Amino acid sequence: MTFRFLGTGTSVGVPQIGCTCRVCTSPDPRDRRRRCGAYVTASDGAALLVDTPPELRLACIECGVSKVDAVALTHAHMDHVAAFDDIRRFNTINGEKVPCEPGDPLYRGLPYRIVGKPLVCYAMGETIEQMHRIFPYIGTEGGKNGLYRPMVEFSDAASFSVGGMAALRLKVEHGFPCCGYLFSEGSRRIAYVSDCHELPDETVERVKGVDVMVLNCLRERPHPTHLSLERALEYLAQIAPKRAYLVHMCHDLTHEDWLARLAGTNVEPAYDGLELNIGDKP
Repeated sequence: MTFRFLGTGTSVGVPQIGCTCRVCTSPDPRDRRRRCGAYVTASDGAALLVDTPPELRLACIECGVSKVDAVALTHAHMDHVAAFDDIRRFNTINGEKVPCEPGDPLYRGLPYRIVGKPLVCYAMGETIEQMHRIFPYIGTEGGKNGLYRPMVEFSDAASFSVGGMAALRLKVEHGFPCCGYLFSEGSRRIAYVSDCHELPDETVERVKGVDVMVLNCLRERPHPTHLSLERALEYLAQIAPKRAYLVHMCHDLTHEDWLARLAGTNVEPAYDGLELNIGDKP
């Protein structure tokens, strides 16, 4: 399995609009944090997109993401779903070529046109309802005059597979319907919780000893809906992962500041574009 961080920043991103603080003006590329999203691939090449944050298109181009077999959403806050419309590109990539001749309303000068293939999108029932309100045009078919709408089949399944990789929904507390995910292939496991202020005991038990734990950590100061550094480290001590990465970071600290705060631990701040290889093929 591989895991790529498409974004590691808080809801307004870093740098923030109009901010001249030392983090927002830092020359270190690791201090430029898009809104949170991830890309997980199984050893057989099957690929899962986790969330569709506002900079999704740019992140996919920068990271060379051209294959998506399914999508999983953590929740319907806009910093995690605003670019949902962009998944229609993957409908096209995954689609089928069919003959198209002059006179066909969809003829574009080529002997074929592409019939898009719907993607399965896994999410909590509440999230699915919210997505239909935010994007009322979502369906399993493209537009009548060509493919210009996301083609999606929603599923509220709490566990599912993408290729040889299994995924399990994790309960979290965020003050809003939200979840995390546990991905596994063979004996390898990675847990991803981008937003929460509390992890239920059952979730902590479920992810104990994972190979990689990705956990949100907004800043050092407490926050009502996100973990602070102290709280994140408390949970990580209980979980005891082999290694851990922090995400959803605001502009309080630079990447180097985070490294200094975490010196002597197996925890690191993630950064946009970082790719992890979680073991060899099972």
